[in-house]
Amino acid sequence: MELVTEDNITELAERRWATAHDPRAKELMTALVRHLHAFAREVRLTEAEWMAAIRWLTSTGQISDEKREEFILASDVLGLSMLVVQMNHHFAPEATPATVLGPFHIDGSPALDFGGDMSDGVEGTPLYVTGSVRSLDGSPVAGALLDVWQADAEGAYESQLPEIDEARLRAKYTARADGSYCVRTIAPKGYSIPMDGPVGDLISRTDISHFRPAHVHFLVTAEGHEPLITHLFQEGAEYLDSDVVFGTKQELVVAFEPRDPGPTPDGGESVVPWVEARYDFVLQPSS
Repeated sequence: MELVTEDNITELAERRWATAHDPRAKELMTALVRHLHAFAREVRLTEAEWMAAIRWLTSTGQISDEKREEFILASDVLGLSMLVVQMNHHFAPEATPATVLGPFHIDGSPALDFGGDMSDGVEGTPLYVTGSVRSLDGSPVAGALLDVWQADAEGAYESQLPEIDEARLRAKYTARADGSYCVRTIAPKGYSIPMDGPVGDLISRTDISHFRPAHVHFLVTAEGHEPLITHLFQEGAEYLDSDVVFGTKQELVVAFEPRDPGPTPDGGESVVPWVEARYDFVLQPSS
C-alpha cells in the first residue's frame, strides 16, 4: 500500500484521473490536477483560504439562474473567456474579430424585419446600425442571421430588471440578398458589471475598473461560415482601455455619427435627432 504524502499526492491523484475512459477527459483532468496542486504549493494555500474559495464557488452557483450567469462573469473578468475565444477562433486578419459572449445573451430573441425597432417602448437616442455581411472574398452573405442584444440608456439589461418578463433590446435580423442589414435600436450606455454577487465582491477588493464601454452585442451565423460572436463599441466611449472583461478591440470601435431629424436608413423618417453606426461584418468561411 502506497501511503499518501505531500510529495506524492499529485502523482497519485493524476494516476487515478488518468483512468478516464475518454482520452480528452484524461488529458483535461490530469492537467487540471497538476496545475491545481502546483498553484496550492506556489502560494502555500491555507485551509482557511481553501474554505473561503469553496464558499465563493458555492455562492457563485447559488446566485446563478436562467437570467444570471455568474460563472460566465467570473470567467470574463479573469480573462479566461477571451483567452478561450482567441485560442479557438484564428480568423484571417481581414475577418471581423471575435469577442466574448458575456453573461446576458438569451436564446429565443424575436425576429424582426430590416430596420425593425428592437427598442420599441424603451427611451433613448435612436440608433441605426447599418452595413453588410460578407465573406472573406467580398461576396455578400445573403440570409446571414444577426442575433443582437444590448443594455439600455441606463446600462441595464432586461435580465437585470425583475419587472421585465418579455424581450427587451434584443432581436434577430436577417441579411438581405445583397448582404445588407439594418438594426434599429437606441444608443447604449457603458455600465458596471453586477457588483452585488461573489464576482463583484472580489472585484471590489481591487483597483480593477468594474465598467464596460458602451457597446452592442452581435452573434452572426450563416451557412458555410464560422459563427461570429462579437461587439461593436462606441468610438470615444469611456472605459475602452479598461474593459473589465478584456473584450475591446480596435477593429470593433465604431463612430456613432449624429444625424438631424429626417430620412432614416430603414426608409422611414425620424422626427428627432438620431445616430448611425456603420459596420460591415466579414465572416470566416468554414474550414
